[in-house]
Amino acid sequence: MTAAPQPEILAAFEAAKGFMPVDEGLALYAAAVGAGRLGLPLLEVGTYCGRSTILLADAARRAGVTALTVDHHRGSEEQQPGWEYHDPQTVDPEIGLMDTLPAFRRTLHRAGLEEHVVALVGRSPQIAALWNTPLALVFVDGGHTDEHAGADYAGWAPHVAPGGLLVIHDVFPDPEDEFTGQAPYRVYLRALRSGEFTEVSVTGSLRVLRRTAPAAPTGGSPAPEARTPAPAVEASGSAPAGEAPAAGRR
Repeated sequence: MTAAPQPEILAAFEAAKGFMPVDEGLALYAAAVGAGRLGLPLLEVGTYCGRSTILLADAARRAGVTALTVDHHRGSEEQQPGWEYHDPQTVDPEIGLMDTLPAFRRTLHRAGLEEHVVALVGRSPQIAALWNTPLALVFVDGGHTDEHAGADYAGWAPHVAPGGLLVIHDVFPDPEDEFTGQAPYRVYLRALRSGEFTEVSVTGSLRVLRRTAPAAPTGGSPAPEARTPAPAVEASGSAPAGEAPAAGRR
């Protein structure tokens, strides 16, 4: 049976500021619950205001592990003033920069999940460079440029434990989605072509991959050339990871 959050958790997710659709959230939750059975932490890159963190935190609570979330809380490219996903309410009026950390903390408090989450506030590559703990799940949902999405993959994918899951959000193969989804798409291709991950489910723009081969030595496999056609990988629908095998925006 597919793991699903309790009604109050789903309600907290839907009430939180963010952009992840419900169907993708449910797929992420199922993946996190399945991955949690490894007894290792669950980590997301890209916190924003904590919408998806609610689901990872509740899955971590069920598994008796910890959810970790990485973000500098100054907003990604498309969330800056003048862009489509900008929310003026996230701007600190004193310094004039985005600061989503207070909203994130309120989100977790309202959901009753603060004690199940460790927030890592800083730049993803800097934190990843210091990290040495295996992870049951890595959810990549940070910046949407090749620089940022590629760095998130390079920094965190090697820490996915054997049998663990790599989840990539905002995977849009259509070249018309260059700004919002092509970088995550190229990361998705890079993961498949590494030979280390196998796709287990697709829900909307959410891709769930399982580690089925050891991580490459430091340096890993090079990224594929931009806009290389996708390999023939059959999607398995929205089947939950761990049971048959997880930001839109965050």
